[in-house]
Amino acid sequence: MSVAARLRRAGVRDVTLIEPSDTHWHQPLWTLVGGGQAPLRSSRRPEGSLVPDGVRWIRRRALAVNPDARTVTLSGGDVLSYDHLVLAPGLHLDWDGVPGLPEAVGHDRVSSNYAPAYAPRTWELIRRLRSGTAAFTHPATPLECGGAPQKIAYLAADHWRRHKVLDDIRIVLVPDPALFKVPAWSRALERVADRYGIEVRLRSEMTAVDGDARKATVTDHTTGTEEIIDYDLLHTVPPQSAPDWIRASPLADPASPQGFVAADQHTLQHPAYENVFAVGDVAHLPTSKTGAAVRKQAPVVAGNLLDVMKGRAPSHRYDGYTSCPLVTARDRMLLAEFDYDLRPAPTFPLINTFKERRDMWVFKRYVLPPVYWHGMMTGRL
Repeated sequence: MSVAARLRRAGVRDVTLIEPSDTHWHQPLWTLVGGGQAPLRSSRRPEGSLVPDGVRWIRRRALAVNPDARTVTLSGGDVLSYDHLVLAPGLHLDWDGVPGLPEAVGHDRVSSNYAPAYAPRTWELIRRLRSGTAAFTHPATPLECGGAPQKIAYLAADHWRRHKVLDDIRIVLVPDPALFKVPAWSRALERVADRYGIEVRLRSEMTAVDGDARKATVTDHTTGTEEIIDYDLLHTVPPQSAPDWIRASPLADPASPQGFVAADQHTLQHPAYENVFAVGDVAHLPTSKTGAAVRKQAPVVAGNLLDVMKGRAPSHRYDGYTSCPLVTARDRMLLAEFDYDLRPAPTFPLINTFKERRDMWVFKRYVLPPVYWHGMMTGRL
């Protein structure tokens, strides 16, 4: 959507958007929905209200892409030809990737902020729990907003602390492989986990769940040993990959087990097809998959696509910037911003983002959503 808006403002007339959804979700808010800090309705807009003027919107699902023939096969059997292609299909959430998860999620004591149908339920489970064991898990695959699985653990712990029941609740956090990929922020998060008394299982992931028995199997990838956790609340995140039609295409990177699209990490151009670009979570890039990364990638893709359309070499470069707003309490947040080299890349250089701050929480809750709707979606930011 953001790239399409930029192309239209640059004067490109024939821009087509293939998107089957009639609802557009601002997924970063779902953590706050699950934490009881935002209503679900604030995270959605009608898709049609966001489509840029002059863009042809095809409300069909892409089923296959043939970059040699320059075609995309759509649901219903139609085949669409293209001159240039931007791939931004997001990720496939593989609920079937963990035995027992499809049957358990959304029922009894199991929820996930990674689906709008379940995020409000997360808050109900947190609000009702007064004692017992709460487990929060993170898959071993790359995923949308890698900090989200632990942010909800901190929001829950802070809620229980404020209601004076934290001492009666055992919290187990299962991140793989570490709390955070940047050491400085990882150390800050270790202090947060210690503050709440959270048991952290590094280099581990949930490999099975029995919803009826309320038991989660956690496998330690270092030793291969398994631990059975009897839970009273389970917040889980499914493994994630590129959509199947991407994985089966020549555009998938052979070096990516999840089938992400091959892309030059700086130009975002496909290495074998110069008329194909990838943006967002589906691109195989050595950086975290976040909305903030898309904000920096979209102008690079649009600029380089315009270069290619004019017969020039791509001139715009993406440095790997990504950002993860790490909510650590109901009114505090760490803002982790870094590039490909894991160097801090602060937007606000005079603010210490290694410290939990209330102003950063206000920024996430009240500033970032309008920036998304009115800046990113319109291609102005």
